[in-house]
Amino acid sequence: MENYADLMFTPVVAAEQEKDGTREKYAAMYPKRTQEGFSADDIAFLESRDTLFMASVSETGWPYVQHRGGPRGFLKALGPTTLGFADYRGNRQYISKGNLTADDRVSLFAIDYPRKARLKLQGHAKIIDAADDPALAEELAVEGQGRIERLIIIEVVAMDWNCPQFITPRFNTDEIAQLVAPEFEKLQARISELEAENATLRAG
Repeated sequence: MENYADLMFTPVVAAEQEKDGTREKYAAMYPKRTQEGFSADDIAFLESRDTLFMASVSETGWPYVQHRGGPRGFLKALGPTTLGFADYRGNRQYISKGNLTADDRVSLFAIDYPRKARLKLQGHAKIIDAADDPALAEELAVEGQGRIERLIIIEVVAMDWNCPQFITPRFNTDEIAQLVAPEFEKLQARISELEAENATLRAG
């Protein structure tokens, strides 16, 4: 992979950092972040996401952000620097599909809201008709999501873990269930005790 700073800190960006006094800090920090491919922790993080944001840009220069989501595991690591997910029938506007026809570059945000962690990725995306690669479609399929129309394959060229500042913790239903499970179990046990006590009193 490329160094994220080399890819994203353009001369204009570097000039802004210089004005703000952060240029030196980033120059020292980012060389240490270069890596060949995904680490085991990166893959575990990505494959446990249920939400992904993907930005593309139109041939007229307008950016577009698309949300993709599904059960945990809908996003899969297919190789050391490759991600993929199945694309199901949506509103049929085809904005991302059209944008990627003109420019295959994408930017991805994968966020863990409860832990306030965010992974930013830059890459090149291609769209494959599901009928053209049934084996890959089967690998990327998620049960209960419907008929796959397309496969989105992203070759990641740079990535960066972002700071947690300003990420508001949010929880999905499964995460909430895990959080309240211990207290719920105590409540259920107490209810059972009271029901048993009530039955004893009635019998007496």
